Amino acid sequence: MDNFVVSARKYRPSEFDSVVGQSHITTTLKNAIKSGHLAQAFLFCGPRGVGKTTCARILAKTINCENLSPEVEPCNACASCTAFNAQGALNITELDAASNNSVEDIRNLIEQVRYPPQHGKRKVYIIDEVHMLSNQAFNAFLKTLEEPPAYAIFILATTEKHKIIPTILSRCQIFDFNRIQVKDIAVQLQYIASREGIEAEPDALHLIAQKADGALRDALSIFDLMVTFAPDRILRYKSVVQNLHVLDHDYYFRLTDSFLAEDRSAVMLLFDDVLRLGFDAQNFLIGLSDHFRNLLMCKESATVHLLEVSDGVRASYIQQCKMLSASFLLSAMSLTNDCEQQYKSSKHQRFLVEICLLKITHLPSAFQVRNSIEELKKKVELSTHSTPSTPAQKAPNSSANTEGAALKSTGGKLLKPGDYSEILKSLPDKPSTIAEPIEAPPLSPENLCRLWEEFMKENNTSPGAMNFVPPFNVESPQSVIIELKSLGEENVYNQHKNKLLPAFRNKFRLPKLELRIEIKAQAPIQTARPYTQTDKINFLSDKYPDFKAFIDRFDLKGE
Repeated sequence: MDNFVVSARKYRPSEFDSVVGQSHITTTLKNAIKSGHLAQAFLFCGPRGVGKTTCARILAKTINCENLSPEVEPCNACASCTAFNAQGALNITELDAASNNSVEDIRNLIEQVRYPPQHGKRKVYIIDEVHMLSNQAFNAFLKTLEEPPAYAIFILATTEKHKIIPTILSRCQIFDFNRIQVKDIAVQLQYIASREGIEAEPDALHLIAQKADGALRDALSIFDLMVTFAPDRILRYKSVVQNLHVLDHDYYFRLTDSFLAEDRSAVMLLFDDVLRLGFDAQNFLIGLSDHFRNLLMCKESATVHLLEVSDGVRASYIQQCKMLSASFLLSAMSLTNDCEQQYKSSKHQRFLVEICLLKITHLPSAFQVRNSIEELKKKVELSTHSTPSTPAQKAPNSSANTEGAALKSTGGKLLKPGDYSEILKSLPDKPSTIAEPIEAPPLSPENLCRLWEEFMKENNTSPGAMNFVPPFNVESPQSVIIELKSLGEENVYNQHKNKLLPAFRNKFRLPKLELRIEIKAQAPIQTARPYTQTDKINFLSDKYPDFKAFIDRFDLKGE
């Protein structure tokens, strides 16, 4: 136990060719060493665990090697390489800026730079986590970084490039390190497992590589942990899944099969199993979205390589994607994405996910019904075009009639996924949605008035407009005159004329029917003059004889 060394240290690269996944960096550095065009300040940027500090140490070792190989690799035999391998190289100084970030620390470093190397060619200063330096320390470092002695080289490493002041960036050659590909990590893990005498399933190593998220150091730490969990020194996929608490791909494959079978019970039970195992529902949604995405990528041979999974899992994806349409996968991805966005704000999160899963389960029926209805519509259109000489016209709302006929043939019951295929077989050659010819009513004033009343009831809520029915005069078989009496009636007509004319043409089967209006003003109403006293007496005398006798007797006539 005392001699145990973690894999991240034991298998740390000691030369450029052994660095994993950073060939663009190592090739550039080797060419610079070979041509003698080495900068005096380097800045290595990138995520954690991708080899920044490792490359800095290899660069420092290679620069001071006394017998470089033709491939620009250190010999590991000279005094400088031996001292470096024994961690006793005096020409290489490492500073952790996370704990030495003050101005005084940088001044001590600058003081050391003044002294030339006693052995070797160059003195190399590696400052790790350089973004942790204070602004005062950066400013104290500027002059030395810009004009260092000819024998001094600075290598700065950071995971947060944006925190470094621009004046430091402008004085360095910047190298951006990439996240290491899953397949490269898996290959390195396989190499280490074989060196350690550990039997490992490829899927298990691939899962560890995925979990590391592009960091080889994290992958090696997980690898050591999984080996500790395996007393027989055999890494099995199932044990790695269990120990890492990762949701197995098998759950998503089984869930997708249940979606295709529209088995709601199986879907709900699988989701319940996931929750009982302690997995977060939101992480489950993210994994399901990734599963649908991988299936969609497998639909085209050009995009299969985008799957970062093992060969065995890739074969399962390719097999399952053959049973799924791109429309299904896109709709399912949209549903899971919407559910994920609403998850945090939902007060009933499990119910939200269950509704999403049930919607996905219903997708096959929805697509089948849609396709069946489209096929029915095509049959109707083909039947219509195949009998152009028949005066019959297609009944309005043929889509609704088609669906209604289909429902009627099933006795009004809810359609199941296979019902439409049976309906299609039972349909006659000439669909029932082709209506028999309807005889048009004659063009007469009575029918025109009746149609006017029906139209106003359907299109106008004003009682005055509904009660107004103008006289109609049939001028010719294609022309009708509407007699209006006032500007108010003309306004009512103008308000509805754009809908009225098509209604008249459709009712009487006259596509060229024209409507004309004529305004016939009423005779002017004579304004009556006010009644005088004599008029009133004469009116009452004519109407009541006794009143006339009374007036005559007492001679009461007068103005």
